[in-house]
Amino acid sequence: MESLINKFRRLINNHSTPFRRGLSYKINWDARGICIEGARGTGKSTMMLQHIKINLPLDQTLYVSLDDLYFRKNNLVEVAEKFYELGGRYLFLDEVHKYEDWQTAVKNIYDFLPEMKLVVSGSSILALQQSRADLSRRMLHYHLPELSFREFLSLKYAMDLPLYSLEAIIGDHSAIAGQIQKELKSPLKYIKEYFSYGAYPFFIEGENDYFMRINQLINVIIDYDLPEAKAIEVSTLAKLKKLLYIISTSVPFKPNISKLAEQVDTSRSRLLEMLHILEQSQLIHNLRASSHGISLMNKPEKIFLHNTSLIAALAEGKPDIGNVRETFFLSQIENSGAIVTYPKDGDFLVNDKYLFEIGGKNKSSEQIKGHENAFVVSDDLEYGWGNKIPLWLFGFLY
Repeated sequence: MESLINKFRRLINNHSTPFRRGLSYKINWDARGICIEGARGTGKSTMMLQHIKINLPLDQTLYVSLDDLYFRKNNLVEVAEKFYELGGRYLFLDEVHKYEDWQTAVKNIYDFLPEMKLVVSGSSILALQQSRADLSRRMLHYHLPELSFREFLSLKYAMDLPLYSLEAIIGDHSAIAGQIQKELKSPLKYIKEYFSYGAYPFFIEGENDYFMRINQLINVIIDYDLPEAKAIEVSTLAKLKKLLYIISTSVPFKPNISKLAEQVDTSRSRLLEMLHILEQSQLIHNLRASSHGISLMNKPEKIFLHNTSLIAALAEGKPDIGNVRETFFLSQIENSGAIVTYPKDGDFLVNDKYLFEIGGKNKSSEQIKGHENAFVVSDDLEYGWGNKIPLWLFGFLY
C-alpha cells in the first residue's frame, strides 16, 4: 500500500494542469461510480490526475494503474479495503482491463465500500464496452474522443476559444468565423497542422516522433488490446493492418465488399466482422445508410479512418485530400454527439435533418440542390456565405 501511495504522490506532484479536456467539465464527478472510455492516447489518465490535483484531498485519494506489477501479487479488492480503512474515499483505477476479472472486483468495491467514490478507465475500448451491461446500474459511462480542432489550438497554442453548437454554426457561421478570427488569425494554416498531427495530445512530446507514436498505438491496439478482448487468430491481425492501409490511401471509400475481401485475402463475412472490430476499436468509422441498422453483417456505405492523424501516419505522405476533408468533418461531428448517416444525395446526413456536401472552396451545391437544410462545407475557405460554410468551423463543436 505504501509503495502505491508513494507512486501516486510522485505522479501528482510532477503533473501540470494548464490544459483540460472539455469532457472534464461535463463529467458528474460527484457520482459514486464513473467509467471513462476512450481510444488509446486521448488523455484519460491525464484528465483523471488533473481532476484529483485541482479538486480532491490527496490524503483521501489514490490513483493506481492496474498494469502495475504490484497487482500481479496483490488483490485489488483487498487494496481498496485497506485504503478505505486508512480514510480513503476516492479511488481511481486506470488501465482497469489489465486486472483479471476486473468487473467482479469493481462491483465488490462499489457494493461493499459504500462511501468510496470510484473512477475507472482503460485503453481497451472493447473490454470496457463489453462490461457495460454488468456495470450499467453502478457506473456512469463517459466517452473521451480524440482532440477537436478547438482543443488542439488550446493545448498547442494556449488559445482559449469557445465552442459552438451545430445549430449556431449553421445559422450564424459568418459572424462566428469573424469572432474566432479575432484571436485565430490564420485558420487555414492551423487546420492543415491539425490534419497531420492534431488528433492525439502526444504531439506535445515532439512532432518528429508523432507518426511513429501513431503506428505504435495502432500496433498495440491490434496486437494486444483486440486479442485480450476477443478471440482473434494471429493471421487476422496482419490483415486488419492491411485493411487500415487500404482505407488510408483511398479516395472517400465506398467499399465493394467482395473485392475488398479479395485484397485482404479473406471471406466476405470475415471482412465484415473485421470492419466491425476496427470500428469498435475506434480505428475506423463505418458510415451506414441508417443509424438503426448497425449490426455485424450490415455493409457500410462508406469507410473512414477514425481521424485525420491516422490517415497522415498510414498514407505515408500520400493522403487523398477528399478523404482528409470528409474524415475531419465526420470525426468532429460524431465526437460532438451528433448522429451521422449516409444519404442518397450529398455526403453526410446529420441527425436526420441536415444534409452536407464536402469539398474544396469551389465546391458547388449542385449535388444537394432542392434539398431543405442542405449545406456545402468547403475547405480552403476562411469565411462562408449563405449555405456555404468553412470546413474549419466544424472543429469548434466540442
